[in-house]
Amino acid sequence: MLGTFVLQAVGLFIATNIDDIIVLSLFFARGAGQRGTTARIAAGQYLGFGGILFAAVLVALGARSFLPEAAIPYFGLIPLALGLLAAWRAWRADENDDEGKVAGKPVSVLTVAAVTFANGGDNIGVYVPVFATVGTVGIVAYSIVFLTLVAVLIAVARFVATRKPIAEVLERWEHVLFPVVLIGLGIFILVEGGAFGL
Repeated sequence: MLGTFVLQAVGLFIATNIDDIIVLSLFFARGAGQRGTTARIAAGQYLGFGGILFAAVLVALGARSFLPEAAIPYFGLIPLALGLLAAWRAWRADENDDEGKVAGKPVSVLTVAAVTFANGGDNIGVYVPVFATVGTVGIVAYSIVFLTLVAVLIAVARFVATRKPIAEVLERWEHVLFPVVLIGLGIFILVEGGAFGL
């Protein structure tokens, strides 16, 4: 039974988190050359995913008032706001710097956590019915597998972001891709969830 939980957890994690590779790769590109980038991204990813897991477990165990389902689409406002801020900063940097972009900007743990949590809002909706049916042992097994796979996800994103051809593209276009991806992600979450009657 435990083996079944593990296999199901691996499949569920891959299906619900594969898109994080792109976002995390952009974070790695943004922080290229900065000391502690990997540690900050890992801490932020674990903090954000831990929030997703905590919310899903609470709701599955009956704390429905903790996170009403209608609130989840509004998580899209987080990456949307962060993307607009990043776009504004990139525009200001272009305006104030005739020499072009400086590679490597500090990556904030809280920014990574906020984007991870917002991007995983739909994960909560997927995890809750699973957690509600597998019992305590299943929830623990799923949680351990998920938290282990977060490290794998971070390693894959770092690998992707540091491949020479990809790294060159990311380094050159990160200042455009980062805000565009965050803004697009925010709009997608808002529209997909029907926020504001969209």
